[in-house]
Amino acid sequence: MSIDWNWGIFLQSAPFGNTTYLGWLWAGFQTTVCVSLCAWVIAFLIGSLFGILRTVPNRGLSAIGTVYVELFRNVPLIVQFFIWYLVVPELLPGSMSTWFKQDLDPNIQFFISSVFCLGLFTAARVCEQVRAAIQSLPRGQKNAGLAMGLTLPQTYRHVLLPNAYRVIVPPMTSEMLNLVKNSSVASTIGLAEMAAQAGKLLDYSAHAYESFTAITLAYIAINLVIMLIMMVVERKVRLPGSMGGQ
Repeated sequence: MSIDWNWGIFLQSAPFGNTTYLGWLWAGFQTTVCVSLCAWVIAFLIGSLFGILRTVPNRGLSAIGTVYVELFRNVPLIVQFFIWYLVVPELLPGSMSTWFKQDLDPNIQFFISSVFCLGLFTAARVCEQVRAAIQSLPRGQKNAGLAMGLTLPQTYRHVLLPNAYRVIVPPMTSEMLNLVKNSSVASTIGLAEMAAQAGKLLDYSAHAYESFTAITLAYIAINLVIMLIMMVVERKVRLPGSMGGQ
């Protein structure tokens, strides 16, 4: 079967928005990047917090971290998107719920819901990476920190976490790549990211091959940039004597 490619479709005027079809895809590209970056900040901070909680000697705090991981890791991502967009606003205090549902632009609603959904979903995975990294460190590091007079929080801050983060650069890279790819699920609640824009281009132009080939290359480009950046980071922070270290 031959395919009648027409890459010139991207330069044609879109039916609305005072832009071209390429402009639609570019807007989706920017949204994907923004959502992914904001969600990663949440995922890293919250995931690190719960990862630490899962390794502390307090069983209550450890249980909180375990419940968080099991909750977010075992509910399908698409279900979580609808919960954040349809259910969570209804649970907010009256004035805040009204502000979110009636005062905010719908596109902002989609963006906020997507960022929190992706961020907290990915945080459960980051949590496990941080937990595993801390537990993989020699026990003597923690004991040495405490023996020097550091408190437990100080031992985590100055001894354990700096070494743990160095260990998990490669798996963290994988989580970042997964987050970018998972952002395409946000199209189900209306966020105009790349997958949604490609679908819209298909609806109005009937050029499926060109639209989805373009966003495939765009996703690959984003992830290649992430991989290159993280390769540099890994070389900079690699510990001598560790796996892959010199």
